[in-house]
Amino acid sequence: MTNLYTQLINHFPEDRSQIVIESLEGEKWSYLVLEQQTARFANTLTRLGVKKGDRVAALVDKSPQALSLYLACLQTGAIYLPLNTAYQLPEIDYFFADAKPRVVICLPELREAISELAIRHGVRQVLTLDEQGMGTLTSEAKTENPTFETVPCQDNDIAAILYTSGTTDKPKGAMLTHENLFSNALILREAWQWTSSDVLLHALPLFHVHGLFVACHCALLSGAKMFLLPKFDTRSVLDYLPRSTVFMGVPTYYSRLVGEEGLSADVCRSMRLFVSGSAPLPENVFYAFRDLSGHTILERYGMTETLMNTSNPYEGPRKPSSVGPALPYVGVRVVNRTGPEGIGNIQIKGPNVFKGYWRLPEKTAQEFTPDGWFETGDLGTIDEDGYLFISGRGKDLIITGGYNVYPREIERVLEDLDGIRESAVIGIPDPDYGESVIAIVVLESNQKAITQERIIAALKKAIVNYKVPKQILFVDELPRNAMGKIQKNALRDRYSIS
Repeated sequence: MTNLYTQLINHFPEDRSQIVIESLEGEKWSYLVLEQQTARFANTLTRLGVKKGDRVAALVDKSPQALSLYLACLQTGAIYLPLNTAYQLPEIDYFFADAKPRVVICLPELREAISELAIRHGVRQVLTLDEQGMGTLTSEAKTENPTFETVPCQDNDIAAILYTSGTTDKPKGAMLTHENLFSNALILREAWQWTSSDVLLHALPLFHVHGLFVACHCALLSGAKMFLLPKFDTRSVLDYLPRSTVFMGVPTYYSRLVGEEGLSADVCRSMRLFVSGSAPLPENVFYAFRDLSGHTILERYGMTETLMNTSNPYEGPRKPSSVGPALPYVGVRVVNRTGPEGIGNIQIKGPNVFKGYWRLPEKTAQEFTPDGWFETGDLGTIDEDGYLFISGRGKDLIITGGYNVYPREIERVLEDLDGIRESAVIGIPDPDYGESVIAIVVLESNQKAITQERIIAALKKAIVNYKVPKQILFVDELPRNAMGKIQKNALRDRYSIS
């Protein structure tokens, strides 16, 4: 295998004048412009001393130039380190200390604070890039050569480091190789039947697996076009859907689209695929979206360390609450099953599985079984058709009075009740039972009269008593990370009684 960048450009259309990116402001980038801008950035990074294997940290907003920066890192053989611009300085300080980037690209308004951290950690250069694609990086690149000789890379060379959320420990840097990224992208392109006629409506951030690797790689490997929205906005998405064919989102996006006036089969007339991931899709949203749009959302399962593992079929039944069968060449198994449901630990094996955690060889070794399977930390079951159902994270398992309670099972029942928009079930310390089950619930806007007593009474008709929450707490919204995942650790911290 060669450098991932070489693999990507080998799949660009022969006619490089074809449009690859159109922005919300109507700015259009051809494949030729993307290739030339990438080369200019690659030459700039090289002039700044970046060599193969060096880390380049990016705290930048979404833009065509931000995508070019990622591609330039691939082209130079550098390791791309995307960071959420919402991170606070102590978090960034930790990432710099751990990853030791050679160059940092950040938002102009962050430069002063980032420069202080950079000096502390020996970072050679700090450049800027704003949401319009302007900044010192772009300025320095203007006079650079629009061609660059791609640095050769091997399958196992690291292409990117993405830090996991670190809910129970310090964040860990997952090392993703050129082979990890290319093999997974090829599998998804085939599984989801991408072609050069596709138009991706891109509303995800570019610092995460879903938006950067799944969405962009699929489009680039297909010679397709992208509408690059700076962020998710329901009105903008509805405006662009009639001109698009593929949309990828997190469950929050679909929940908001369902609640927005204007979603219809006519608006979705040119669409062929809606993909959801990064968090469980509530069944009520699954059915409501299908009723309004005429499309069945395709749910898939992935994680930072493994990229995409399973997917509901493009052609074939898409089961609600399931993330589908294993993708080709990816092994998925459930071990140590317990209880009548057969819930167990989900393990993954395949070319998509990461190289390990940056500078943590002992932690890496702990996460793999003796026969080479990666321990995801997720719990689930596989049905008779091979479809995987996620029950939750292992750390979210609640043990009350000696019984195992899987939050996702209760959340599905809650979200089937009229008037409940979404929910999160957690365990809090209990002196008698060890842990007590509680549910935090968000109601539909017109359902304020629903009470704890009514919900508990309904649950007692649907699930065994030990699974019924002892308390129902009502909130206006649930805490989420940037990818829409509910932060149950934050809820546990808020509601636990020491």
